Amino acid sequence: MNLQARIGHFFTLGDQYLNPGNSQLEEVKTNAYQQNSWFLPHFIDHALEQINQQYLAIDPLNTWTTAYPTISSALTGKKVGIVMAGNIPLVGFHDLLSTLIAGHTAVVKLSSKDKVLMEYVIASLQKIDPAYMDLIIVQDQLKNCDAYIATGSNNTGRYFEQYFGKYPHIIRKNKTSVAILDGKESETELQLLADDMMLYFGMGCRNVTQIWVPYEYDFIPLINALKKYNYLGDEHKYKHNYDYQLALLMLNRQFYMDSGGILLSENPSPFAAISQIHYQFYTPVTIPTIDPVEVQCIVGKTGVPFGSPQTPSLVQYADGIDTLEFLSKL
Repeated sequence: MNLQARIGHFFTLGDQYLNPGNSQLEEVKTNAYQQNSWFLPHFIDHALEQINQQYLAIDPLNTWTTAYPTISSALTGKKVGIVMAGNIPLVGFHDLLSTLIAGHTAVVKLSSKDKVLMEYVIASLQKIDPAYMDLIIVQDQLKNCDAYIATGSNNTGRYFEQYFGKYPHIIRKNKTSVAILDGKESETELQLLADDMMLYFGMGCRNVTQIWVPYEYDFIPLINALKKYNYLGDEHKYKHNYDYQLALLMLNRQFYMDSGGILLSENPSPFAAISQIHYQFYTPVTIPTIDPVEVQCIVGKTGVPFGSPQTPSLVQYADGIDTLEFLSKL
C-alpha cells in the first residue's frame, strides 16, 4: 500500500464506483435522497461529477501529491479523527481522500445527513482493497487519535477547540461566499452566478449568499437568471423556509425583490437564510468590506470566476488551510 497504490485505488473508485453507469450507485442516490430530502438527485450528480473530474483523475492526483515531498509512501500508522459535515453531498470526501493519501488511518465520525453516500464510498474503497477495512474506522465518538480535522458551525467549533485543541488539528467553522458585480455581467455570467447561489439550495460554504452591487444596479437580469431555480419551491422544506422569510420581510416592512422563489433583500450580513440572497451597495470610493474570517470565496470578474466555486480543485482547500501539508507533516 504505497503512495502510487493509494492513488490507483482512488482512480478506480472514480472510474468504477462513482461512475454514472454504476447501477448500484443509482440505488444509493435514491436512498440518500430518501434519507435526506435536501440531497436532490441532480445535486448528488453534480457532486459526483465534480469529485470525479477534479479529485479522482490520475493526472490531478499525481500533480497534487508530487507537490508534497513529505508525504510518506508507506503507511504511517497514525490515526486522524475526521468530524464530517453534511450540509451538501459528500462534503467530507476531500478530508477522507487527503488522510488516506497521506498514509494515515481515517477515524471518521459521519454526519447523520450524509451517511448513505459516505458509507457507499467507504465500502467501495474496501472492495477495491480490503486493507481499507483497517484504514477507515467509523466511530460515533472520536478518541485516541494523533490529529483531528473537524468541520461544523461556530458553536460546535468552540467544542471542537475544547476537545481537540491539545492535538494537531484543523477546525473549520461557518463560512459563506460573496460576489462583487459591476453591472456589466453578461446573461451567461448571471446564469452561472445563479448556479453559484442556488446549487445545493445555497447550503454550501462556496455558495454565494451576498452580492455587492453599484448604486442604480439593475436587478432585473439577475432576477430573471434566478428564475430557473424557482422549481426548488416544489420541495416542501425549501418552501417552508421561503414562506417564513417572506413573512418576516413583509411584517418588518422591509423592501425585497422576489424571483418567484428566491428573495433578495438589503442586508450587511454575508450569511443569508435558505431562500434568501443579501445585497449591499458600493461606490468607486466605498470598496466592499469583506471579512476573510467569514468568507470562503469572492466571486466576480476579478475573483473566483462565475460558475466555478462549486468545482474546486484538489488544492482549493476549505478555509484556505492546506490539509495535505498538515497531514503530511504529522
